[in-house]
Amino acid sequence: MVATRAAERRTAIVAADATCPRCGTPRGPGDRYCLACGLRLPVVAGTVPALRRRWLRRLGWYPGDWVWLSLASLVVAAAGAAVAIAVTTRDREAKPAVYTAPGQVAVAEPTGIPVRPQSTVDTRKLPSAPEPNIPARRVSWPASENGWTIVLVSYPRVSGRATARATVDRAVKANLRRVGIIDSGNYASLQPGYYVVFTGIYASKVDADAAVGTAKQAGFAGAYSRQIAR
Repeated sequence: MVATRAAERRTAIVAADATCPRCGTPRGPGDRYCLACGLRLPVVAGTVPALRRRWLRRLGWYPGDWVWLSLASLVVAAAGAAVAIAVTTRDREAKPAVYTAPGQVAVAEPTGIPVRPQSTVDTRKLPSAPEPNIPARRVSWPASENGWTIVLVSYPRVSGRATARATVDRAVKANLRRVGIIDSGNYASLQPGYYVVFTGIYASKVDADAAVGTAKQAGFAGAYSRQIAR
């Protein structure tokens, strides 16, 4: 089991370095843009790629290069908060507060204030809200139907099935709806040889594009809309 998991993580590292994170097209070592979809490709040399590989080797998934900027911002914010707390505490200790008891205060009791009767509402006549229609989280693409979806990640079909399932679990934990896996070889609109992890089934590109932001906020920075057609 440990050997299988390690092999899956090595496959994920190879996929992150050798394929486009948007469409899964193989890339060359010197390519700066994807030859299929035009995406600006992440660099594969330097500090950030090394951290990306270490993350994948330890956890088996990777949220995107944006996570390092977020962590750095969090560290700076925490340091600033600690300095502010320290300065405030020092000022309080240096200047202790002195409280003076006020003199006698005369309080006049109000008189002659009319009391308005409280109106009552018959809650039995209030309408009840309908139950929300929550779609299933894990789904399969409808048979013999075309449409649009949001591609989260694509994995090579040779050894990416387990990694794709792990990505589906992560998407479900991130509260994404209608998540599933597509074998790209069954659809003419996709490049064959990949397991495509998707979320959402839409009738038009406009609807799919409107939901891409939700997928990116859930940790899938490379998410994009794609037509699914046989």
